[in-house]
Amino acid sequence: MIGLGILSWSPLCAQDTLTVMSYNIYHGEQPYNEGQNNLQEVADLIKEIQPDFVALQEVDEMTERVAALNQGQPFSLADSLAALTGMHGYFGKAIDYAGGGYGEGLLSKVPLETQKIMLPVPKGGEDRALLFAKVQTSSGHHLIVGGTHLGHQFSENRLAQVVRINDYFSDMDVPILLGGDFNFTPESESYRTMQEQWIDAALLSGVEPGPTISYENPQKRIDYIFLSREFDWEVLDYRTIKVGYSDHMPVVATIVMHAR
Repeated sequence: MIGLGILSWSPLCAQDTLTVMSYNIYHGEQPYNEGQNNLQEVADLIKEIQPDFVALQEVDEMTERVAALNQGQPFSLADSLAALTGMHGYFGKAIDYAGGGYGEGLLSKVPLETQKIMLPVPKGGEDRALLFAKVQTSSGHHLIVGGTHLGHQFSENRLAQVVRINDYFSDMDVPILLGGDFNFTPESESYRTMQEQWIDAALLSGVEPGPTISYENPQKRIDYIFLSREFDWEVLDYRTIKVGYSDHMPVVATIVMHAR
């Protein structure tokens, strides 16, 4: 078991139904309107959907890049989105970047104690991380929620990162839910390796999942919500939200976690 605090998940009802969102937010900038930040649009969308958790990718923390979007003042994307949505925000740095950090974010309706693991990069390139937390539902069940952004540069890195994720969580005895930009398509070896231990939430929904990138020319599905295979899940709804606040489109799932 991982050494994380167990927190009451009061927003969930007795059957442990939760809404989860994953969104690559393009470092807080409008991809089709350079120099303009996208935080208010992203925050308004989150408030409309009312997710219990949001896994965020391409999150800048106090970088010169976000300072250029804020009259020269650096700031935290995770903290800013938390303030705009009324949620709790957390950042997990994968790399040093432009005077600050770049990595993963989590938003949550309740406070979390987060933990980060670094993922391997055997071919070199950008370091990658996975940020996660353990929570307790109002009915007393424990689960782990997390988010990641696998490497875009080399397929060998992505496969090694999937293997690391599978190995790390292989002996966990609680349900696990991971969202993220995995940078692989369903036809890839990395996706097949992920399926050894995880269920693609979209496949449980009865809905044909569409491409998630790019908004202007949607061609590939690389953003996912994965559920640990050894537990009983029901996916009531799965959507790709067609908004252009980033080059990626967010995915949202409403999930029931059944007791074993």
